[in-house]
Amino acid sequence: MNRSEFLTYAEETFSVTPDHPFADDTSITVFRHGENRKWFAVVMTVHASRLGLSEDEYLDIVNVKCDPDIKYSFLDGVGIFPAYHMSKRHWITIVLDSRVDEEKIKWLLEVSYDLTGIKRKNAAI
Repeated sequence: MNRSEFLTYAEETFSVTPDHPFADDTSITVFRHGENRKWFAVVMTVHASRLGLSEDEYLDIVNVKCDPDIKYSFLDGVGIFPAYHMSKRHWITIVLDSRVDEEKIKWLLEVSYDLTGIKRKNAAI
């Protein structure tokens, strides 16, 4: 899944409009919940060295929130890394190219969406 495909998928699946919160860098795209405005995905371009890779190229990435208890099972040092420029405890970075299976990216995006949404209390039984 490349950057363009990801942007389209996120916008259509969650019925949200991408946001560009940084006037000095409009390449950074944020997806927010409509209800609480919390970010659930941040798309940007970074040099591979920022992820600890030796490649001399720029990569499109997305940061998504992930449960700290399961996050380490996804970190592979190839396509999924501790978050770039965000809390490494709660966020991961996914490279948007063929390194990570598209279904895994979609699932992790859904997890992020759920984790950042408004918490609703269960009704008493």
